[in-house]
Amino acid sequence: MCGLAGFLSRDFADADRRLVRMCEAIRHRGPDDAGYWLDPEAGLALGHRRLSIIDLSPAGHQPMISANGGLVLAFNGEIYNFGDLRRRLEEEGRAPAWRGHSDTEVLLAGFEAWGVRETVRQAIGMFAFALWDRAVRKLTLGRDRMGEKPLYYGWQGEGRERSFLFGSELSALSAHPACARRISRDSLVQFLRHGHVGEGRSIYEGLRKLPPATLAEISFDRPEAAPEPYWSLVDLALRPPRDVSAEDAADELEALLQDAVGRQMLADVPVGAFLSGGIDSALVAALMRARSGRTVRTFSMGFTEKRYDEAPEARAIAAHLGTEHHELYISDEDLREAVPRMARIYDEPFADNSQIPTWLLCRMAREQVTVALTGDGGDEFFGGYDRYRQGAALLRALRPAPAPLRRLAGGLAARVPAGLWDLLLNPVRRVSEGKEPNGQWAQRMGDYIAARDVDALHRLLVSRWRRPVLGAPGGHEPESLLAERAPPAMPGRGLAERMMLLDQLTYLPDDLLAKVDRASMAVSLETRAPLLDHRVAEFSWSLPEPLKLGALGGKEPLRRVLYRHVPREMMERPKMGFEVPIGLWLRGPLRDWAAALLAPDRLRREAWLDPAVVEALWRQHLSGRFNHGLALWNVLMFQAWLDASAG
Repeated sequence: MCGLAGFLSRDFADADRRLVRMCEAIRHRGPDDAGYWLDPEAGLALGHRRLSIIDLSPAGHQPMISANGGLVLAFNGEIYNFGDLRRRLEEEGRAPAWRGHSDTEVLLAGFEAWGVRETVRQAIGMFAFALWDRAVRKLTLGRDRMGEKPLYYGWQGEGRERSFLFGSELSALSAHPACARRISRDSLVQFLRHGHVGEGRSIYEGLRKLPPATLAEISFDRPEAAPEPYWSLVDLALRPPRDVSAEDAADELEALLQDAVGRQMLADVPVGAFLSGGIDSALVAALMRARSGRTVRTFSMGFTEKRYDEAPEARAIAAHLGTEHHELYISDEDLREAVPRMARIYDEPFADNSQIPTWLLCRMAREQVTVALTGDGGDEFFGGYDRYRQGAALLRALRPAPAPLRRLAGGLAARVPAGLWDLLLNPVRRVSEGKEPNGQWAQRMGDYIAARDVDALHRLLVSRWRRPVLGAPGGHEPESLLAERAPPAMPGRGLAERMMLLDQLTYLPDDLLAKVDRASMAVSLETRAPLLDHRVAEFSWSLPEPLKLGALGGKEPLRRVLYRHVPREMMERPKMGFEVPIGLWLRGPLRDWAAALLAPDRLRREAWLDPAVVEALWRQHLSGRFNHGLALWNVLMFQAWLDASAG
C-alpha cells in the first residue's frame, strides 16, 4: 500500500522539485521510502511513496525499472497471487533475474512478458498504477476491479505549461503549479445528493478519477485518456444465474474465502482485523483464526448511544474466536479532535459520517498492526442492506397501481405538512432517539411512492438531498449511472439484484472504499477486503437472488459459512451497520463547530451554497422536529473542505 504521483509535460523546468512536492502531499500513504524517476527528454516525471508490506528491503523500491530497462512502474496496492504469477513466469522461461520478492517486481515482469491487459486480467488484488513505456513514450494508468485504490488524472494549464497530472489523491495533483483548482458546481450538486463526488468526476474541473477495472493510455500524440474496461460487473449481472443448492453454494464460498483470506494474510508486517459484530467482519475474523497458527488481533469501535453500539457483540465474538481484542469507545473529546481533521484526510469533499469512527478505528489499529482485514463488500454482493428488500417489497406492492395514481398519491403525501403527519403517526409509530421524526419519514415515503421504477427508487434511497440543485445555485446535476446512463435491463434478475448492481458500480467505489482508503492511509495502515476478491464477486453473480437474500435479512451464503465457525444464536439480531448518531451530535458536542461553518454571512460571501436553504435546514434540525443530520453533514464537510483547501 503506497501512493504515487507524477506528470507529463513539455514544461520540464523545476520538474524534480515539482515532483517532490506532489509526493510530499501524500507522504502519509508511504512513510517508509520515497522514489523519483524523471525522463526529461520525454517530459515524464514519476514519483512514489512507499509503505513497506512485502519485501521490506531496498529491492522493493519504486519507481521500479523492468529488467530490460524499457518499462518504469509506480504501483499502489497488493497483488495477492503474485507468487502464482511468479511461478508461471519461471515455468514459461520468461522470468527475469529476480532482485527481490515483491509483488511489484512480479507485476512489472508480467507486463514485460504478457502485456498490461493480460497481466491485470490474471491478477488478484487491489491496485492503482502508472506505467511508463520508454520506447514509445506512452503512459498507462490502471485501477483494480472494485476500485479499492484511487487514481486521479487530468490535463491542466495552458500552452507550453499544459501538463497531464496524475496521483493517488487530489492533494498530489493540487501541489503542481499547473493545477487550477477550479471547483465544479455540477460536482457540488452531485456531492450534495450523495455525500461524495463519484462516477469518475472530481470536485475540480478537468480532473477525474480513473474508473474501476479500466486502463487508460496517454501520450503527447494521444492526449485524451479514454478508459477501457478489462473486466465488467455489468457483464456478470447480465449472465443467467445457475442452479445450485444453498449448501453447495456455501461449500464453494467457504473454499473461495479460505483462499482469499489466506492470500490476504500474507505480509512481512503484523496483520489484524476489524471486528464490528456483524456478519461480514465476523466471518473474516473467523477464517483468519482458522488459518492462523497465532492469535489474531481484532479491533472494534463503540458508541455511548446504546442503539448504535455493537461493541458488546464484537466482544462476544472475539471471546468465542479467542482473538486478542481491542476496543475504543468514542467520547466527546474524540469527536472534537477527529472532526476538524476529516476535511484534510478526505482531500475532496466527502460526507459519509461513518468516516469519523473509521478513522479512529484505523488509528487505534495502527498502534499494533500495519495491515487490517475488513468485511467490506458483503452487503453489496450478498444483499445485506435493508433498502434492497424494503425497496423491492414497496415496488411489488405498488405494481398494480397505475403510474399516474402513484405519482398523485406520492405527491400528496410529500406535500402534507410534517407536523400534521406527526400528529397522525406518533400514536402508532414509535421513533427511536436520533432517527427522523414521523412527519419527515412520511414525506420521504411520498417521494418513494411516486418513483417510476426500481432505478428511480434506488436513486432516492441513496440520496442525502433529494433535490440538490436547490442547495447549489448555478449547478446542474451531471448524468449518472443511477439515471441517464443506467446499465441495461437485467433479464431474469430481481429488483433487489438491480439495486445491488447499482451500488456495486457507484456507492461501493465512490463512498465505502474511498472512506476506508483515506482513513487508513491517513495513519499509514493498509486495509484488505477478502470479500472484494473479484472471484467472490463472480461467484455472487452466479447465484439466483433468493439464494443470496435468504429469509433472515440477506447474505444467506455468508451466514451459512459463518455458522460453521460461530454459533448461530450469536449473530441472529437486527443489522446495525457502521452508523453514527450524527443528528444528535450536531445538536450536542458538534453544535458550535457546525454553527460557525453554517453562518449565513459566510455562505453569502462564498456564494457556493444557498444561505436561505441551508439556514432553514439548520433551524429545523435544531428544533428537534426534523432530523437533517445527513443533509447537513454534506454541507458541513463541503464548508470544512473549503477551509482546508484554502490553507
